[in-house]
This record gives sequence, structure tokens and C-alpha cells, in this order.
Amino acid sequence: MIVVDCKDVKKVYQQGEFKVHALTDIDLKINKGDFVCLSGPSGSGKSTLLNLIGGLDKPTSGEIIVDGERVDQLDKTRLAEMRLHKIGFVFQAYNLIPVLSARENVEMVMQMQSIPKQERFDRAMGILKEVGLEGMEERRPSELSGGQQQRVAVARAIVSRPSLVLADEPTANLDSRTAINLIELMLKMNSEHQTTFILSTHDPLVMQKARRSVVLHDGVVASDAPVNS
Repeated sequence: MIVVDCKDVKKVYQQGEFKVHALTDIDLKINKGDFVCLSGPSGSGKSTLLNLIGGLDKPTSGEIIVDGERVDQLDKTRLAEMRLHKIGFVFQAYNLIPVLSARENVEMVMQMQSIPKQERFDRAMGILKEVGLEGMEERRPSELSGGQQQRVAVARAIVSRPSLVLADEPTANLDSRTAINLIELMLKMNSEHQTTFILSTHDPLVMQKARRSVVLHDGVVASDAPVNS
């Protein structure tokens, strides 16, 4: 089953008098249960592609189909519903709410999904323990290091068990041991729940653990192949 289907996708940004071709002629199919690593040099289009797949931006031309729906044609209401119920995001900037604790940040999506309070609490506490933040659940983002905030962001993205997780540099600011533990947690979720993961990264540890490697270069797909096959 194809979860993400990008067809002839282009993204052009206007910067003053100049046009920047961020993505050109992207054709990419992601199957349910894939664990995909997007790699390539800075400026190759990795973050742009993730934003387009997640409906955070629209392509200049082409089609992007997620779970059978053209996300590039959805209105704001339907996009919000899809992101709430089907897609988990991990952003480079964390995007945590400063006035909420780590636990409350993780619970936020589940609260919007009307998951009962006790279940939200239990799942949030459990996932924070799994990402190595036991004992820090009530700390606010300002009381956490960059790496700890990154782990809260990952926990928030996966706790509601979305069918698709988009992660932009999820192991940035993490030491190698924590990074490995985090990727192993994602792989476990991928295996047990058939959650589809698309991760952009420069991290060799992530590249080694992924099951499929898609390399972008200057806005085009330079290679697409299974890992360790």
C-alpha cells in the first residue's frame, strides 16, 4: 500500500529578483511500513520535501498524495484534521509550548484527539521514560537542554501512534547513545504498528539504521535504494 506518492513535484521560491528551485521533478513513492532516510547536503531540499508531504507548504506544481488524499489541494480544515490524526511531526526547532511541561507538551495532541485524561497521562509518562526523560516530566522547555527538548518533541510526535511520522533531523543535538536509543524506539514502533517513518538527516547512525535511503542533491532524487540489502 502506497502511503505517500509524490508525482513530478516542483517547488520554486522567489527571493527578490531570483528564483530558487528547491525541488525539481520529484517522483517518490513511500509504502506503508517504510522506514526511509532522506539524506543529502544542506540545501538539497530535504526539509522542503518533508514540509510539502506534511501539508505545511504547497508545491509550485505536481501532486502530493498522502493516504489517498491530495494534500496539495486540501483546505485548511481538512489539512488540520489529517495532521492531527494521521501525521506526527518532529521539527528542527522543537516547537514546544514554553508554558507547558514536558508531559503536557506530549499530552497536547492526545488531548486534541479527545483521548481520556488518565490514558493521556499514562501514555505520556511511558513514552517520556522510553526516551530517557524519566524524572523530568514536569520540567518546562526552558528547564531542559536542547537534546532533552528534542526528545520531548520526538515523544510528542509518536505518542499518539500516527500512521506517518515526518522527522527533520530528529537526532540533532543528541549524543550518540541517546540517538541510537531514539532510533531503536522508532524502529520498534515501525515494526509493531507498521508506522511509516520519513526522516531527514546528516547522521550516519540514522542512515545505517534506516531500511531505505533516498538521497537528494540540488533538489532532485540522486538515488533511492534499500539499506543493507
